[in-house]
Amino acid sequence: MKNQYVIDTHIFLWLVFNPNKINAKIRCLLEDKNNKVFICNTSFWEISIKYNLGKLDLNGVSPKELPDIAIKMGIEIIQVNHDIMANFYQLPKVEKHKDPFDRIVIYYCIYHKLTLVSIDDKFNEYQKFGLNLI
Repeated sequence: MKNQYVIDTHIFLWLVFNPNKINAKIRCLLEDKNNKVFICNTSFWEISIKYNLGKLDLNGVSPKELPDIAIKMGIEIIQVNHDIMANFYQLPKVEKHKDPFDRIVIYYCIYHKLTLVSIDDKFNEYQKFGLNLI
């Protein structure tokens, strides 16, 4: 059985624009064809919002191109559906971490027992609630 990993928005953007910023061990995991790599559809929403607000430079790439880029890279896009959204309130709050985009991906991973790949130290606090994190 393949290992399954969900990447957060930051990791995805590094994979696309600056893969050398990713730790070599993690990059090997994500590039290993024996592993399955996913990204939540909400990451594209986050990117689009931040791009529109001028908070994100995509080096001449349009946000609408990123889902196709992900697919070409072998990253499967998973849909955050109504079950996840309706039950999202169950994710306990963590002090100093209120980002709804991060929290929905975290909840998705906990709910589906998937491993999340992120460099965000704030995510460590969710391990006590069942988050598998690299």
